[in-house]
Amino acid sequence: MCKTENLVNFAVLKADMDRIGEIRALFPALAQQVYGKPLVYLDNAATAQKPQPVIRKLVEMNGQYTANAHRAVHYLAGKATDAYEGARDAVAAWMGAASREEIVFTSGTTASINLVAFSFGETFVKEGDEIVVTTADHHSNIVPWQMLCQRKKAVLKVWDVEDDGHLSLLKLPELLTDRTRLVAVPHISNVLGIVNPVKDIVTLCHGKGIPVLVDGAQGSVHGHINVQDTDCDFYALSGHKIYAASGTGVLYGKKKWLDAMPPYMGGGEMIETVRFSGTTYAPLPGKFEAGTQNLSGVPTLVPAIEFLQTALEDPEIAAEQERIRDYMLAFFDGRDDLRLFGVPRRTMDKINLYSFVAEGAHHEDLALILDKMGIAVRSGQMCAEPLMDRFGVTGMLRASFAAYNTLEEAKYFTQSLGKALQMLR
Repeated sequence: MCKTENLVNFAVLKADMDRIGEIRALFPALAQQVYGKPLVYLDNAATAQKPQPVIRKLVEMNGQYTANAHRAVHYLAGKATDAYEGARDAVAAWMGAASREEIVFTSGTTASINLVAFSFGETFVKEGDEIVVTTADHHSNIVPWQMLCQRKKAVLKVWDVEDDGHLSLLKLPELLTDRTRLVAVPHISNVLGIVNPVKDIVTLCHGKGIPVLVDGAQGSVHGHINVQDTDCDFYALSGHKIYAASGTGVLYGKKKWLDAMPPYMGGGEMIETVRFSGTTYAPLPGKFEAGTQNLSGVPTLVPAIEFLQTALEDPEIAAEQERIRDYMLAFFDGRDDLRLFGVPRRTMDKINLYSFVAEGAHHEDLALILDKMGIAVRSGQMCAEPLMDRFGVTGMLRASFAAYNTLEEAKYFTQSLGKALQMLR
């Protein structure tokens, strides 16, 4: 467990009877009303709300320790540096990295994947080589690889999902050749909510000497991460998905790859020496952190991780999440007019994320009506246009739950959805 200042004592909260009520009290956003109705926030796959310890850390850094890290010897710079580098230690421990050098801070999952696509691509990809992605990927794990393939005249190959949203391990070997340079997969699709077998994928790819990047934007918040156990070569995630400040992100990369890759950006901080005759670069991870860092946001990863670990380990929260999942799956199973995408073969393979279309109703119309009922959901293509094409739809409606959501909110959502459907038909 990470140690931080000014945090709620989560261990004490664990002893309380109403754990979920106590957890919800940490999130001021959940206490507000929307159009005169209590907010039911079910757009967590896009951005999670922030608990008080994260908010306090953000205010503390902005209010007291505004200074550039690493570059000055005065008191404020020292405090900023300690908070920033302390976050690196916390993230490395949380992810199970072999060393803190393997943790690179970015602005989010998108920036992390772009970094690998450029730097790995510059070193290891040449004309005729191949990169493998999946139909279930977010645009952020598609477009950077397309750009790489255009630059290098490489080939982008697509691993399609099955009709139920699962990836078939039997089909992956058919895509792998001696020209495959990297496989990029989502830990959990932001549309389908299916937990992919990333460890098996890594084992299969490593058997052919192929590295794997895992898009962990959704996976990082819904389960424990251990990159050494998974043995993935890269793992990318966003802070705002795991209750931390927006504009923060992490790239985990095995040291052997990061050492071999050139910097993604040039500028201050990522250098060792600068001469017009030539520049040498800073050791890891500084080589990949050019410019002024997000000194107020990155330290919020520490209280966010502490909250996340507590939530994942709490039996009452886990039980409530299971009740929500059982209820929601039964709800969709009993409705012929709703088509759910991402149907689990085992209940444990599904997180509380439900993307669907409704017969006779447009997804955006439903979202607008639900908003008036106080319910925040996502509608549209969800940055996954190829997946929409795969299933033959123009968009979907998505309800995604977090640790602070309740079964009562799930029931209110389904009841309100029923009313919205009646209004539109």
